[in-house]
Amino acid sequence: MTVKTILVTGGAGFIGSNFVRYMFENYADYSLIVLDALTYAGNTDNIPESIKKDSRFSFWYGNVKNGDLVNELVAKSDVVVHFAAETHVARSIFDNAVFFETDVLGTQAVANAVLKNHDRVERLIHISTSEVYGTALEIPMTEEHPLNPASPYAAAKVGADRLVYSYWATYGIPAMIIRPFNNYGPNQHLEKVIPRFITSALLDEPLTVHGSGQSTRDWVYVEDVCRALDRVMHTTLDEVKGEVINIGTGRDTAITAIAEMVLDILGKPKSLITRIGDRPGQVSRHVSSTDKALRVLGWNAQTDFEDGLASTIAWYEQNRDWWQKLLWMRHVPIKTRDGKIEYH
Repeated sequence: MTVKTILVTGGAGFIGSNFVRYMFENYADYSLIVLDALTYAGNTDNIPESIKKDSRFSFWYGNVKNGDLVNELVAKSDVVVHFAAETHVARSIFDNAVFFETDVLGTQAVANAVLKNHDRVERLIHISTSEVYGTALEIPMTEEHPLNPASPYAAAKVGADRLVYSYWATYGIPAMIIRPFNNYGPNQHLEKVIPRFITSALLDEPLTVHGSGQSTRDWVYVEDVCRALDRVMHTTLDEVKGEVINIGTGRDTAITAIAEMVLDILGKPKSLITRIGDRPGQVSRHVSSTDKALRVLGWNAQTDFEDGLASTIAWYEQNRDWWQKLLWMRHVPIKTRDGKIEYH
């Protein structure tokens, strides 16, 4: 008999699939249901065969906007962890409509289903993003930082973030909002900067850096994020219900510095770094406050960036078959304000 059933929307994506693996490894008496539309960023190969064959696992191919399906799955679940979203800044400039459809309307379907099944569902863990803040107005960025989204992606996530909050405020659903800062690690799609740098370096191709490359982010290793979500799931409900919690390290690293670190680890020349125009909607700095996560969850990041980056590089070195078919998606065409087409 399983103790809990966890519904993971977007569970075939990067963070979602890492979370599925983490839960299987740490909770032998939990069942997991994954709902995923398997868009370009979702891949069932991200989930090990041993898990897919396990009786505690079930996979549903479907869109999170499908209210009937979402309601059916939520009705079977004790906890809902809502990852499903479009997540790439550059792609949101290229194709913005789908971001609002998936991120906002999909979240509404999930929140409605939790409301309908309030007698069953213990908690809804909504995965937001630090991108909702825009460029840092204070260092570090606390959960009270103003929401100043600088891209269509960020704006869509603000809509979803505040929608979940409104369902807690209006209906009292057991929701909590988690804002991870920049994730990295195994199985991350090549559109994201760290796997794009790593795979480009492995192929001796240019590492394209936007603008000056001095924009900084707080980089948090995906396994640390999974540990944080574990704490969110198992902390007393009264301590987390209705709360917003940042998940970050409190340290930021510039994009150019990451490119140089990747090249150094792989023994490649710095001449591979190539600069292109700055990305529209760019934010200059993100650094998370870690106080609330430590106070409420007893969580802090355990993986130093240098160690996490080395582990991530090793994973991409050892899993070329996984990423070679994604090479054509490393860059997205966007139109700049002056009408030029650039690949970011």
